[in-house]
Amino acid sequence: MSQPLPERAADTSAERPWPVRTLSVKISDYVDKMSPLWVEGQIVQLNRRPGAPTAYVTLRDPEVDMSLSVTVHVNTLDAMGPGLQQGARVVVHAKPRFWTKRGTLHLDARQLRPVGVGELLARLEHLKQLLRSEGLFAPDRKKPLPFLPRTIGLICGRASAAEKDVVENTRRRWPQARFEIRQVAVQGPDTVPQVTAALAELDAAPHVDVIVVSRGGGGFEDLLPFSNEALVRAVADARTPVVSAIGHDEDTPLLDFVADVRASTPTDAAKRIVPDLADELDGLAELRARGAGALHRRLTVERRHLEQLRSRPVLVAPETMVAARRATIGALRDRSRARVGHRLERAHDQVGHLRGQLRALSPLQTLERGYAVVRHTDGQVVTDVATVEPAELLRVTVASGDFAVRPVS
Repeated sequence: MSQPLPERAADTSAERPWPVRTLSVKISDYVDKMSPLWVEGQIVQLNRRPGAPTAYVTLRDPEVDMSLSVTVHVNTLDAMGPGLQQGARVVVHAKPRFWTKRGTLHLDARQLRPVGVGELLARLEHLKQLLRSEGLFAPDRKKPLPFLPRTIGLICGRASAAEKDVVENTRRRWPQARFEIRQVAVQGPDTVPQVTAALAELDAAPHVDVIVVSRGGGGFEDLLPFSNEALVRAVADARTPVVSAIGHDEDTPLLDFVADVRASTPTDAAKRIVPDLADELDGLAELRARGAGALHRRLTVERRHLEQLRSRPVLVAPETMVAARRATIGALRDRSRARVGHRLERAHDQVGHLRGQLRALSPLQTLERGYAVVRHTDGQVVTDVATVEPAELLRVTVASGDFAVRPVS
């Protein structure tokens, strides 16, 4: 006899497991206990067969890639009017159901209500204030665009007019512009994940210097993905400068506020990401003309100054300066010669005077007056007669010579 199955999930074990059918029934019983609730989402698929009383709707969370199947009576759909289409945001009052055979959860809708524009605007305003309070819109956090990017990353719709506007107008301004293009969904539930993935891919590319997120105009709900919080935060965290070119000038999704540069249109984005080659050439020509003019004026001033210097007498007749210096040197030489001659004359007179004095005091002058000098044979001068020996030979010096004598006893 087989053992009974455990009543609770906590009582199961490897030896006493629940069959899949039992688990499905248990989940169905648990879900059936839930009360009907209101849930919000975006319609991504609507299947309505002619004559069938029930329609099938796929309701997706616009923030994440998650969806649920919804069954709704056709009368409930008809009550909403013709405005209910794929991509519309709705709130659904439904009872959760679990299909045991498929093992899937679905919603049995009782009521559907479209989310009004006013309510969406209020939510966007609340999100806008939240992001502003975090500083994501602050001007000081915005990165400047490069003067001439090496490669331009472009995120746009497939075969869209926005892509054509950006590429053609950019290359019209700068023919050598290079693009790295990512074509993604720009409307509907796939917009946020695809744009976010393309942004991350381009931001990681080292050769991409600027990223343009571009989309043409559209209705308010068409542009809602570009106000998605996850996308806005991804743009704020990007390393590469981001240009927002969404819709027309009057369209202002939250992406415009967090992007580093807001372009009013895709065409305006082209004007912001590259310079105009013609304008740059004109500016370069103007700078060259201004530089040539400034150089010409400087040369004119220097030439005039040089002519003024050359017109001075010292440069008109350079020998004048040499002649003046030669005259000065000649005068100094004459003065030196005169002074030296005068001093020589005085010295000559002084020498003559000294010569006369010397001659007057000279012993020769005394001898010429008749005096004589008597010396012993040893050369000593005889100054005392007592020193003379009888018959001693003495030497007598007179003015004209000398001779020997012997004293007379």
